[in-house]
Amino acid sequence: MRSYRGMSPVTTAAVALIDRLRVPVEDMSEEQRHEARASTHPTRRPFSWVLGGVDRAVGITFGTAPARDGYEIPLRIYRPRAIRDAQADVPVIVYFHGGGWVLGNVVNYDPLCTHLAAEVGAVVVSVDYRLAPEHPAPTAALDAVDATTWLAAQSDVLRADAHRMAVCGDSAGANLAAVVAQVVRDAGTDWIRHQALLYPATDLTMASPSIDEHPNAPILTRDSILAFRELYAPARDFENPLMSPLFGDLAGLPPALIQTADLDPIRDDGTRYAAALRSAGVQTRLTNYLQVPHGFASFPGASAAGRQHRWELVSELRHHLGTGLA
Repeated sequence: MRSYRGMSPVTTAAVALIDRLRVPVEDMSEEQRHEARASTHPTRRPFSWVLGGVDRAVGITFGTAPARDGYEIPLRIYRPRAIRDAQADVPVIVYFHGGGWVLGNVVNYDPLCTHLAAEVGAVVVSVDYRLAPEHPAPTAALDAVDATTWLAAQSDVLRADAHRMAVCGDSAGANLAAVVAQVVRDAGTDWIRHQALLYPATDLTMASPSIDEHPNAPILTRDSILAFRELYAPARDFENPLMSPLFGDLAGLPPALIQTADLDPIRDDGTRYAAALRSAGVQTRLTNYLQVPHGFASFPGASAAGRQHRWELVSELRHHLGTGLA
């Protein structure tokens, strides 16, 4: 039975409704997984009051990036309308959505991605990487690397400075952002200026104490974590840095912002990664948001932390991308 203790009444009501409406991933059939991936949230009121509104001052276009196996990775591209077509000195934020590498889609991240584009003053590119179990690990990680690497060479196409880039993601997407930062560093390039990781999954061995502390948490339970892991990484190579960035070489990585949720079973994945980054000499800001569960960035209107998390995220990206004062 899920535990909703410790949250505000508004947050409790919102996440309890979400939990009632969703089938847990461990109980999903293949057909239900495909239906969940294709499902998009309403953007009208009152839904936008909870999930966040889509900023109409940001234009949305589409593209593709080539993967190493010939697949064309779909991209959803956000550009503030206030930025003139001829203005090419704006930075790029590459975003990776959450969903346990199994669920999720780029459309449902329109509220957050348009917000980042408008408030940071950047071109945001959301990567529609391939999902498991049809495409098990490390496919998602390689798609993330290939898309980001390709984008770095597309300043003319993006009408932006693609060598002034940040990577960002939530949950499984934050895992991919962290992996990309490591792989790009290994290639000897320095065009990733910042990594913003929202409640990241960094250790597929499930060694974080918070998993046992919050096994029946709202939104994400221990059983769901196990199911996502089994679907994504059936080969069980859990300490491979392409799947668990905590086990990678962390020296020389770009500065990081890590935001965690105090009631999240993978909270300590984020705190442990922050500690490891700091030990490796990486400038790291860690913020643990109280009274919120995993996924709180996707329902900012139902959480007292919603506005603060967005302010911090935008401020850090502005500072490290050089678009304004932190």
